[in-house]
Amino acid sequence: MATRIDTAATPHAFNRALSLLRELPAFLLRPAVLMPIGLRRREGWAALGAMEVLHVAGLMLVVLPLIGLWQQAMHLPTPDAFDKLPSGWLLPFTVLIAPLAEEIVFRGWQTGRPRALWLLACAMLFAGLVIFAKAIAPMALIALLVALAVAALGGWVLLRKRHTGSLYRAAYPGIFWIVALLFAGVHLSNYPSVSALMLPMVLPQLWAALMLGFTRQRIGLHAAILQHAGANAATMLLVHLGG
Repeated sequence: MATRIDTAATPHAFNRALSLLRELPAFLLRPAVLMPIGLRRREGWAALGAMEVLHVAGLMLVVLPLIGLWQQAMHLPTPDAFDKLPSGWLLPFTVLIAPLAEEIVFRGWQTGRPRALWLLACAMLFAGLVIFAKAIAPMALIALLVALAVAALGGWVLLRKRHTGSLYRAAYPGIFWIVALLFAGVHLSNYPSVSALMLPMVLPQLWAALMLGFTRQRIGLHAAILQHAGANAATMLLVHLGG
């Protein structure tokens, strides 16, 4: 179903979006679970536009030039992960598939609602079954996958009215930063070799994690996916223009 945008007069939506941006430094100093404003109102779209501009501007004007200088100074390799994609898949993967999958996996559950955390736990169990699939008898693997699917669906339904607990809220600042660093670290796999000198090369992903983490909490998951896609598209355009 298409999202309905509130067409009521919102003459100060853009100003409110800018005031929302002023919340960003305080949020990064002390990340917190927030009430998303969503994309049903103009205020949400204006806020998403402001976050997209900040995300891309910081990336293009500060982060990418810095890592470019570091890469040249240290004679570091360029990413080779995308060379493994089939021809024609680079653009849809980076602009559609990756933003959707990464936002769901890394930030989809960060509201801390029990049913979201339950799905995260089920997803981790699924990943474990995939990793050890060869060590499990085929019929047993099928039975485990079916049981996991039933458990995931059952938990999603049964926990739908449960709200974020105080323990999660208290732990969220640490969770936010751990996930942000993990998100950046995972992208070291984009490079043919990994060393301490390669750590600055994932600053773009760390910057993205901070921007998208705030957007996810303040505007919502759909906004984070769109912002992620827009930033990736801008990067792809830069790469294309630069040859």
